[in-house]
Amino acid sequence: MAKSVDEFNKKRLRSSNITVVISIALVLFLLGLMGLILINAQKYSDYIKEQLVVNAYFDENYEAKDSVKIAKMEAEVYKEIQTLAPVKKATYITREMASKEAKRSMGIDTDALFEENIFPSSIEIALKPEYVDPAKIGEAIKLIKAVPGIIDVKNDSTLMVDVYNNLSRILKWILGFSILFLILAVVLINNSIRLKIFSKRFIIKTMQLVGAKRRFILKPFIIEAVILGAIGSGIGLLALFGFWYYFTSQIGSAFVQDNNQYFWLVLLILGVGVFITVLSTVIATWRFLKSNVDDLYYS
Repeated sequence: MAKSVDEFNKKRLRSSNITVVISIALVLFLLGLMGLILINAQKYSDYIKEQLVVNAYFDENYEAKDSVKIAKMEAEVYKEIQTLAPVKKATYITREMASKEAKRSMGIDTDALFEENIFPSSIEIALKPEYVDPAKIGEAIKLIKAVPGIIDVKNDSTLMVDVYNNLSRILKWILGFSILFLILAVVLINNSIRLKIFSKRFIIKTMQLVGAKRRFILKPFIIEAVILGAIGSGIGLLALFGFWYYFTSQIGSAFVQDNNQYFWLVLLILGVGVFITVLSTVIATWRFLKSNVDDLYYS
C-alpha cells in the first residue's frame, strides 16, 4: 500500500512539474514572439525612414572652362555632407546621371530632347531615422543648406511627416501589446507555481513543525523553481526560433540579421522565466510558512 501511495505521489509530482513547464514555455513563446515582432518592426521602421531622401542641389550655371574646378568643388562638398551628423548615407549624382535618370523615368531612349545635360548635379541624402522626426527634419535641412556650394535643398516634408507618424503609431501599439504579454506572463506563471506549491502545503508545514528553518525549507523549492524555469524557457525559445525560422523561410526573407538583439532577447526570456518562477515560488511558499495549521484547510 505504501509503495502504491509513493508511486501515486511521484506521478502527481511529475504531472505537476510537466504542467508548470508547459505553462512557462507557452507563455514565454508568446512573449518572445512579441519581442521578435517588436525588434523587426523597429528595424523596418528605420529602413523605411531611410528611404525618405533629401536632395541637395549644386548650381547648374557655370562655364564649360570651369567644369574641372566645379567637379573638384562638388566632390569636396560631397565628402563634407557625408560627415554631417544627420546624414546616414549620401549619393553623388552628376549632371550626366541626372539626365539618364530623367530619360529612364520619361521612357525616352533618344537624345533628341536632351541636347545637353540640363539637370544640375545633386546629392541624394538619406537621413538617420531619428532626424526624420518632424521636429528635427528642419535642423537637418538647415545644416545641409549651410554647406558652401549647395544652393537648394528639397524634400517631401508632408510625406515624411505622414510616414513618421504612421510608423510611430504602429510601434506604440506593438510595444503596448508586448507590455501586455509581459504582464500576462507574470500572472499565468505565478498562478501555475501557486497551484504547485498549494499541493505541497502540508509537507511545508510539517517540515516547519518538526523544527526545520524557513531557509532550509525554501532552498529545495527555489532550486526546483530555477530548474523548471530554465527548462520552460528553453522549450519556449526552441519553439519560438523554430517557428520564426519556418515563417521566414516561407516568405523568403530573413528579416533582421542583428544577432546582438537576438542574443539580448534570449537572455530576457530566460531571465523572465527563471525570475518569475523563483519569485512566485518564494512568495507562495512563504505564505504557507507564515500560516497556521488550521488555515491550510481553507487556503
